[in-house]
Amino acid sequence: MEDISLHILDIAENSVRAEARLIEIVLAREPGSDLLRIEVNDDGRGMDAATLAKARDPFFTTKHKRTGLGIPLLSQAAEQAGGSLTIDSNPGRGTRVTVLFGWAHLDRPPVGDMAATVLTLIAGHPDRDYIYEEREGEHSFRIDTREIKNDLEGMPISEPAVLSAIRDLLKQNIRIRE
Repeated sequence: MEDISLHILDIAENSVRAEARLIEIVLAREPGSDLLRIEVNDDGRGMDAATLAKARDPFFTTKHKRTGLGIPLLSQAAEQAGGSLTIDSNPGRGTRVTVLFGWAHLDRPPVGDMAATVLTLIAGHPDRDYIYEEREGEHSFRIDTREIKNDLEGMPISEPAVLSAIRDLLKQNIRIRE
């Protein structure tokens, strides 16, 4: 995958397949730190110890294809950029994927289009809820589809006008882009 946003989309799609109802995506750059921290948390089925042990194996997948390259490729990309990937998961309690990248590292992939990633998730799975949060120094931005759905008073979040407004909100507020 060419950029981090596509890796995040892949992890979030895994969360959807794991029957998560709430998926939280957090990107953070701490002042004085050369790290980009990414967390994807879900309340899905979670993984047992045996599945978790195989999660980085490119020849293991729970899907109907022969390889599961998403996590292994992301782990490799993080390590090449001076970072790491950890997965915490428990059956019935969900999964947390934490990825660190060296921000200024030459091999760090670009962040990519996080607005498009978040909008793709909302439009593709409007029955799920998403929280997207980013923090960079004094800047913070958070969007929660549960709040949006409440404000819509029954109008579907998948309505084109609603998705257009969400896209505009994301594009105006997402700053971690490089």
